[in-house]
Amino acid sequence: MKFNWGTGIVVAFIAFISFILYFVITMSTNKKYEHDLVIDNYYGQELEFQNAINKEIHSQTLKQDVVWKRTSEGLLIEFPKNFKPEDITGTISLYRPSNKLLDFETAIQLSNHTFLITEKRLLEGRWNLKVDWKVNGEAYLYKKEIVY
Repeated sequence: MKFNWGTGIVVAFIAFISFILYFVITMSTNKKYEHDLVIDNYYGQELEFQNAINKEIHSQTLKQDVVWKRTSEGLLIEFPKNFKPEDITGTISLYRPSNKLLDFETAIQLSNHTFLITEKRLLEGRWNLKVDWKVNGEAYLYKKEIVY
């Protein structure tokens, strides 16, 4: 059998297709390259998106919004002072984009207008803070990307 230009082109195509198939199969089957959705129940949360937009718009009507600051004890979240602390309910979620194992959610229970998340629960770096809260049936949402 003679090796000419036609044979070389066919061999090059076969080699290229084999190379691509090798990487497709490797990326599909190797657990090291497994890709999860960013959050669990992604599609369910997508359906709640308009509800979240409405809560954020409603939050803009407040005279004072939720404020956060880093203290020596941890992350201090302060709620508006024109509401009674015992009337404020909801959840605080902290989402770590780099490691979903560090994500957590906690219920809001206030005795004064501040809520403290202790230093032990937080690592330095970027977090997505989400405060979903209600007062007297009115729903509010505060979202912020923070660096702790």
